[in-house]
Amino acid sequence: MSKLDGTLSRVEEIRKDFPLICGSPFAYLDNAATTQKPQVVIDALTEVYRRYNANVHRGVYEISERATEAYEGARSKTANFIGAQDSASIIFTKNATEAINLVAYAWGERFVGADDEIVLTEMEHHSNIVPWQLLARRRGAKVKFVPFEPATGKPLWGELKNLLNNRTKLVAFSHVSNSLGTINPVPEIIRDIRRLSTARVLVDGAQGVPHLPVHVGEWDCDFLAFSAHKMLGPTGIGVLWAKKEVLESMDPFLGGGDMIKEVSLDGAKWNDLPWKFEAGTPNYADAIAFGAALDYLNRVGSDYIWRHEQELTAATLEWLGKMPGVALYGTKTAPERCGVVSFNLKGVHPHDAGTLLAREGIAVRVGHHCNMPLMKRLGIMGTTRASFYIYNTLREVEALVEAIPKVQRIFA
Repeated sequence: MSKLDGTLSRVEEIRKDFPLICGSPFAYLDNAATTQKPQVVIDALTEVYRRYNANVHRGVYEISERATEAYEGARSKTANFIGAQDSASIIFTKNATEAINLVAYAWGERFVGADDEIVLTEMEHHSNIVPWQLLARRRGAKVKFVPFEPATGKPLWGELKNLLNNRTKLVAFSHVSNSLGTINPVPEIIRDIRRLSTARVLVDGAQGVPHLPVHVGEWDCDFLAFSAHKMLGPTGIGVLWAKKEVLESMDPFLGGGDMIKEVSLDGAKWNDLPWKFEAGTPNYADAIAFGAALDYLNRVGSDYIWRHEQELTAATLEWLGKMPGVALYGTKTAPERCGVVSFNLKGVHPHDAGTLLAREGIAVRVGHHCNMPLMKRLGIMGTTRASFYIYNTLREVEALVEAIPKVQRIFA
């Protein structure tokens, strides 16, 4: 095992910004589930409640106007972060799951009918499978799947030509696999979809947006969903971006305050975008804190995030790949992955491995990771998953690798 010469020295400075892990011997390697929060995000959230907590949009007093400005400012920051030209196309939701469900109801109920088809991949998170299955059941549509190839850790994208036809209304797929870290070539896939069909395209960006540069205009997708808590932001805030003309064609998902322009006893007229899809009091405090998280990530820079995660991923693949009794899943090439390494130890259930690693001070994820169809294709019930972010170090990877033989000896 190599030493720490390759570690980017900047990580030690970054760790100082995270109060839960700064100075802690505990190795937090569960970032695909949720990330830790820097002090500036914590401060931004508490500042709202301490200094200007008031409902947004219609208050004409100072703290309401300040809250509204900060809330809409977070929307603009979000648009800029993903290359969206118009912040009105940014809809704040509870999380990426809710964003996908919003599309399944508000768009799907109107545009998907009997005998229409929805195309997914076998590697999707349940949040990008179940909403479409429910829609298909309601509308009499059919869900089809791009096959997944276990040997490469990638979908067989060449099968699109056999799956798409004039009944295909939507293709939905993940930017990055939450179980394997596989990076799907989004622009190329969308170009193929456009060539083969008139289907709308939804990208599940929950694992991609936190780690990789995203530009929805260059991609030409129709929908993008992602969550704040996987990119240093608070829980309870997510994002749906969609093309403006698509949003305008959709009916509201929820009814109530702020999503209306006019209400009478005979009916209602909807508000302008984006408020048409944000019924009731929005989660303005967490949205404002998410804006602080985006500011922080912009300061860190996408180049650093990629280089740092690649160093950790490459080291993990190299070291685990040399260990007896360790099965690695997905592509063995680090540049085709995004900060996620899933593995199993021969004769050890993932839950047992995770429990014993926790006793060694290492936090990893265990189980099927909401990827049951993927696990079935791999012929396993689940994995132990290590996932990295900007504050993880090579020393933490070394701690994981050094702890594995201890786990193996217990089950020998």
